[in-house]
Amino acid sequence: MRIITLNANGIRSAQRKGFFEWLAQQNADVVCIQETKAQIEQLDETFHPVPYHCFYHDAEKKGYSGVALYCKTKPDAVIYGIGIDDIDREGRFIEARFGNLSVISLYLPSGSSGDERQAFKFSVLERFRNYLQTCVTNGRDTIICGDWNIAHKAIDLKNWRGNQKNSGFLPEERAWLDAVFADEHWFDAFRLVNQDSEQYTWWSNRGQAWAKNVGWRIDYQIISASLQHRVKATSIYKTERFSDHAPLIIDYND
Repeated sequence: MRIITLNANGIRSAQRKGFFEWLAQQNADVVCIQETKAQIEQLDETFHPVPYHCFYHDAEKKGYSGVALYCKTKPDAVIYGIGIDDIDREGRFIEARFGNLSVISLYLPSGSSGDERQAFKFSVLERFRNYLQTCVTNGRDTIICGDWNIAHKAIDLKNWRGNQKNSGFLPEERAWLDAVFADEHWFDAFRLVNQDSEQYTWWSNRGQAWAKNVGWRIDYQIISASLQHRVKATSIYKTERFSDHAPLIIDYND
């Protein structure tokens, strides 16, 4: 089973940069998209690529946020939103269920625009931790893909010393991820098979960040403990650039 996740920074922008041509060659079973920045009525058949069943959960605000799932097998059920109103209005969560397996496209908020959004981010993190505990209780095999907007450890961003007071690498955010992984109910699928440095999924558009690989690893596939031994291989695709993020590809043993 191959799962790809990408923050597209605008699905229409990614399309113009060749994303769908690339995707057609990837043989992915599920594709998780974040930051679609579009309403469903704005998207023609190009954005419903064959052979996928495609599902979008839009933000109420036009041109903002939004998540999507493309599934080669038709899901038994699709859940739009996490059931928390202020989060769901921003189009940050969509889940597909296949038997006992859940695959989720998640876009956690950034706090980089100011104190108000950082406070919202902390609020979302607190409530999402409760959701993660619910997942543990229900016993489903779960893969949560997407832009978590947190670099977990120093190895996960280039300039970690200079970013310790910046959103995305704040001590409180990193401690939150520490707590997620602490009880070993959840695992960072990428780090189960790749412990290398300079493995980034996002680069600022400022300066020469992309060219110099001055990046952050903030896109994850976080999996339930039941799946930890099924991670086969992982890669970050950088040959082409569809977004300020790169596609994260993980193959799982069936």
